[in-house]
Amino acid sequence: MIQKENVRMSNVITPESPLFHADFAKLAEVTKSLDAGVELEEKAFLGHLNLRGNASDEAFTSGVEKALGVALPTAPCTSAQSDAVTILWLSPDEWLIIVDGGKEHETEAALRANLTGHFAVSDVSGGQTIVRLAGSDSINVLKKSMGYDTHIDNFPVGKVIGTAFSKTSCHMLRTAETEFLMVVRRSFADYMWLWLQQASKEYGLKVIA
Repeated sequence: MIQKENVRMSNVITPESPLFHADFAKLAEVTKSLDAGVELEEKAFLGHLNLRGNASDEAFTSGVEKALGVALPTAPCTSAQSDAVTILWLSPDEWLIIVDGGKEHETEAALRANLTGHFAVSDVSGGQTIVRLAGSDSINVLKKSMGYDTHIDNFPVGKVIGTAFSKTSCHMLRTAETEFLMVVRRSFADYMWLWLQQASKEYGLKVIA
């Protein structure tokens, strides 16, 4: 008779980002001394919450502000930010809320405690990630990756867009004149990362671990 061994299972699960396979430490070491026009960095393990609701309902908007400490951006393609939270407008009744990793559960609870009526809030943290693109040549990388007009007059700091990027799609927030945060689905993250590395080579690429 086969004797079963006693196996002690750990209840600790090590999280993996969508780009867990990339050796960021090695890439950062290799590229740290380069004269780089482009910087790439994954902003991994942040909390992502999808919020749906009626922006015309004062009870909804005031409830969100009470829960998050920042007013909900209701104008198309806008964003709002505090030290603890960033909110991206995605559509007239949809927003992405980004918080520090580990804060997503309490943030969701705060929203549910302060909202009534018709709304929906979902934790989508494991389904997407954020890639930061920055540097003096970041605009050049965007120009050969998408058709959207990146001129500062058309795409000012704080604006959010949903756009086709190469052969995939993403939501993008401009955080500075030459800095962008790109929200990408988990299933497309590897493709986008490889594309960005290739597209950045001619300008000099620095990877931030």
